[in-house]
Amino acid sequence: MTEEQFAVLVDRLEQSARRRPALYRLRVLLLAMFGNAYMAFILLLLLALFLASLVSVVFLKALALKLIIPVGIFLWVVMKSLWVKLPPPQGIRLKRKDAPELFRLIDTLRKRARAPHFHRVLITDDFNAAVAQRPQLGVFGWYRNYLLIGLPLMKMLSVGQFAAVLAHEFGHLAKGHGRLSSWLYRQRLRWSQLMGLFGEEGYKGSFLFTPFLNWFAPYFNAYSFPLARANEYEADAASVRATSKVVAAEALTAAYVVGNYLNEQFWPQIYRQADEIPQPSFAPYNEMHGHLAGAVPLDTIKQWVERAMQQPTGLSDTHPSLKDRLTAFGEAPRYAPPEPGKSAEHLLGPSLEPITAQFDRDWTAATEAGWRQRYEEVKEGRESLAQLEQKLAAGEEASLQEAYDRAMLTERYGAGADAALPLFEALQQRAPDDAVVSYALGVRWLGRDDERGAALVQFAMEQDADAIVPGAEALRDYHWRSGREEEAQRWHTQMVERAESDRLAAQERSQILLKDKYERHGLGEEELAALQAQLKTVPGLRKVYFVRKRVQHYPERAFYVLGFTVGFTLRVKRRRAEVQRHILNEIEFPGETMVLSVEGGNYRFGRKFRWMRGSRIL
Repeated sequence: MTEEQFAVLVDRLEQSARRRPALYRLRVLLLAMFGNAYMAFILLLLLALFLASLVSVVFLKALALKLIIPVGIFLWVVMKSLWVKLPPPQGIRLKRKDAPELFRLIDTLRKRARAPHFHRVLITDDFNAAVAQRPQLGVFGWYRNYLLIGLPLMKMLSVGQFAAVLAHEFGHLAKGHGRLSSWLYRQRLRWSQLMGLFGEEGYKGSFLFTPFLNWFAPYFNAYSFPLARANEYEADAASVRATSKVVAAEALTAAYVVGNYLNEQFWPQIYRQADEIPQPSFAPYNEMHGHLAGAVPLDTIKQWVERAMQQPTGLSDTHPSLKDRLTAFGEAPRYAPPEPGKSAEHLLGPSLEPITAQFDRDWTAATEAGWRQRYEEVKEGRESLAQLEQKLAAGEEASLQEAYDRAMLTERYGAGADAALPLFEALQQRAPDDAVVSYALGVRWLGRDDERGAALVQFAMEQDADAIVPGAEALRDYHWRSGREEEAQRWHTQMVERAESDRLAAQERSQILLKDKYERHGLGEEELAALQAQLKTVPGLRKVYFVRKRVQHYPERAFYVLGFTVGFTLRVKRRRAEVQRHILNEIEFPGETMVLSVEGGNYRFGRKFRWMRGSRIL
């Protein structure tokens, strides 16, 4: 299902849900039951086949045994694939004795929401809270419930705001008014988990389920989307009932403000230190606190809130926009940071310090290698920039590539983006027809909401196919920020469609099959002679066939296949590997080319190429 088809279907279903909500809920329920019935039908069919083969022993005797063994093995493989347990959520497990105050709050909120018992409470390093259900019996259920609480969330919110967040999560699994919505919420999670499970390699029985899942899971996702979004509003209502409208509004607003702070300031400021020091020497989780006064100007916080309130509700997520969520219970955005020393982290009691220290140790261990790599990269980049500056200072003229490198190095490792922008502008004046230069300046102008960048990026997209996807994305984001939603949607559609075409083209060119169609290479005499001259220098090479694979996606971009033979030798496999490695590393082809030996297991390719007129070039 394409994104456009998904949007059209969801829009139609939302209208249906508003007109006849009871009938719509019944249809979604029946669709969910149909999906479950299909899974049960396949299993019962296999089981019936196995039992029938057992009964046939009476009549077919030895012949029946030949039927029982493969059917039994296949049934076992399918049952085993369905029984696979999903990995449990990760985090530091917290027991009641470790944080009694937190568990008292959890018990109170859970009982109010009539939510199920949680078998595990895990503390994570995310700015988030979530409930997760892990089936112990694969698709057969027997769920264990997990409550995931992010330590940054507890550090950045007050106790009341934190309670509002937990109440929202409990509302997803509530057994009261939203029981059907909660069940469908779990069904959506289940089908998405099954898609991921059977999408992986190694599940031999998956072919019985994958075609159905590929159709049903996206369709059910779209069909239940309005109810899933309604479940978010119901969860917000549960949050309001457990706390108050004001506190719930504060929690929702804080999620946007603090998320921006962590992503745009806190973590970038820490990782920027890798430019100057070779090893991380920070304890970020210990230094994290929710009182942003002094760290973030009030104007910046206001901009974050205004930006969040301008974002419309979309189809990429079942969560409504901040504006729509606040409007639903009649509140305005409110950002109220916790007072110093009064954030929800103190609910962890004596567990706070060891948990924080553990996350800091884990962060250091996970960051150390990348940190060192960044330090060395910056060091080398600054050295390269210094050499270029020295060359220019000596009066030498920089080539176009050197001028481009200077601008990039200045931005990444030198004085920064503001200092690099005039260099990109001078570069574009010097080479106005260069697609790479035009794109480089265009995206930087667009990033500063400068209209001039649009023409440059579009020019680059016309000249260079590789610029289409990132260029469309940059244009989409620019128009979105400028309030031109129709233009933004147009570029988004182009980006998605081109990205899908690129994916299909890459998939088509990732392998060759005997059933593929091949044709003459179509090289000119000079191109062919140049290729032959290179191939004659490859030691051990005997015969070479060169053909062009017929492709559906971007047929104007030739995709060649080079098949070679090495003849008889005592170490034939080793010789083939050496020749293939030499060809791939040393030979310059006229276009994208796949190289393979057409001997041994690939002899049928050799036979096919051999009968093609003009295919042998050496």
